[in-house]
Amino acid sequence: MAGPTIKTQEEIAIMREGGKILANCLKELKKLAVAGISTLQLDQFAENFIRKAGAEPSFKGYHGFPATLCTSIDEQVVHGIPSKTQILKNGDIIKIDCGVFYKGFHTDATILVGIGEISQEKKKLISVAEETLGQAIDMIKDGVYLGDLSGTIEKNIVKNGYSVVRDLTGHGVGRKLHEPPVVTNYRDQKYPILKAGMTLAIEPIFATGSGKIKTLQDNWTIVTADNSLAAQIEHTVLVTEDGCEILTQAK
Repeated sequence: MAGPTIKTQEEIAIMREGGKILANCLKELKKLAVAGISTLQLDQFAENFIRKAGAEPSFKGYHGFPATLCTSIDEQVVHGIPSKTQILKNGDIIKIDCGVFYKGFHTDATILVGIGEISQEKKKLISVAEETLGQAIDMIKDGVYLGDLSGTIEKNIVKNGYSVVRDLTGHGVGRKLHEPPVVTNYRDQKYPILKAGMTLAIEPIFATGSGKIKTLQDNWTIVTADNSLAAQIEHTVLVTEDGCEILTQAK
């Protein structure tokens, strides 16, 4: 397995553009995600938005995945398939995961959205997800051990009474949607060391229950084994000498 790739300035510029398309797409999807809309409608909007911007959906056709978005509600953790029969309702939380392929490079991001009035439990879940991702991003810079980054993610999840979904991870991203290194959400190793020019999809994934998961009969949708609520949130970031740049942040 090859190691993490260091991106050139030209490649970084392309990923910035692709990340901007993705960020703006997710910004619009957050507005559209209201009670009464189907996840298929969200998916159709996203595909049209991405193609109109001169890019392609990263996920559609990836290992046979049938859609542009992964739309995962409540106990669904990741890889939920958009459907015309899956209608958002008041009180849901939805993970909207999207990837953009632009001029040979992928970016990947997920938003976690509450629909209408949500419970205090769900509000806390979203808050902790955002806080955990923020803490991880704040510590990223050249020279940081990947294991320390993973440990920071784990610490905040566990401190808040949740369980890391250990079977799902973040990853490097660039010419391929999934590149080295694997970015676990729990401390497992000290190496490799982050280097300026690396691009990573930082992706805390955790649950209110045990963190154990299972895959449904569609062979894609992953849910918590105990039907507990799950959170996923994600940004693509560029490691820099003294910090990092979020490539999928809407301006």
